[in-house]
Amino acid sequence: MLMCSCHQVVRAPELKQMFGAIGTAGGGAAIDLSTLKHRVDTDSAPAVYFTREITPKGLIAAYEALGRKAEGKVAAKLSSGEAGNTHYLNPALIKDLVSMVNATIVECNTAYEGSRMHTADHWKTIKAHGFTAIAPFDLMDEDGQMEIPVTGGKHLKSDLVGDHLARYDYMLVLTHFKGHAMGGFGGALKNISIGVASSVGKNRIHTAGRSDTLGTIFTLDNGAFGRNDTPEHVMFIESMAEAASAVSDYMGKGQRMIYVSVMNNLSVDCDCDGHPAAPQMKDIGVLASLDPVALDQACVDMVYAAPDGAALIERMESRKGTVILDHAAELGLGSKQYRLIDLDR
Repeated sequence: MLMCSCHQVVRAPELKQMFGAIGTAGGGAAIDLSTLKHRVDTDSAPAVYFTREITPKGLIAAYEALGRKAEGKVAAKLSSGEAGNTHYLNPALIKDLVSMVNATIVECNTAYEGSRMHTADHWKTIKAHGFTAIAPFDLMDEDGQMEIPVTGGKHLKSDLVGDHLARYDYMLVLTHFKGHAMGGFGGALKNISIGVASSVGKNRIHTAGRSDTLGTIFTLDNGAFGRNDTPEHVMFIESMAEAASAVSDYMGKGQRMIYVSVMNNLSVDCDCDGHPAAPQMKDIGVLASLDPVALDQACVDMVYAAPDGAALIERMESRKGTVILDHAAELGLGSKQYRLIDLDR
């Protein structure tokens, strides 16, 4: 199967019945936006747009605020979510935006045993989670992978991505911001690094370029690549930034990319976890930017500013999660400082 291009048309009321409520409005009301650590008022800083409306309308408003249209053959990159997980982006929430830009949803296989490591199983999960009901879907590495260069990397010389990436002119990066057991948090940068990497490419990133052999993530250097208290762990985090930079370079040095992140279901665990911890904080909103570093930094700052973010903060800090922001900025992928524009005001 090359691509599931024929999909069942499902109307919004039916999607609500299939997947529950589409979203919420008014999240993030308790956050004092003036306290965001990396927010500046400098015109030269990249803009990050924010709305508390976690609804299809809110996603479209955030996208349109950016003033850059997704054109040509558009890939909508998201996480399809491990079987058993319900925190991934709700198909009913993203349907209108994906349809508006006529996008194909894209994903790649994982590097660990589960419902998404093998192509046949992954397709079952994709369909069970409802994505083929709203748009065409392309599993980008089911036919193979291709190598794209990493410029200025400390650990990676190249990145292995699904070879179907070559089919697309533009990428709409739809990210569910949340915690992660190894990366600390999963944001836009992780979505285009680990997320766009092929199964083997994911292994390369996790091992900081040391191995393309699946199953070596937790065995190299006496298991150091699986522990967050080692120098090897920092190498992994930095390698994610390098892979993200490679994908951005491939897509016209970021000129053919746009980023929309949803801060809901804010578990300390990723959508790749089949049994994630229940969220301990309220939903916040939708953020969008043309700069993935600024976007992820703004999301991180929102968690720190939230009155109920302690659990997610501990997860990010214990896994050295913000190293990805530092290294991505060093590579010139984006800026940690940003202008926040509140679309609800």
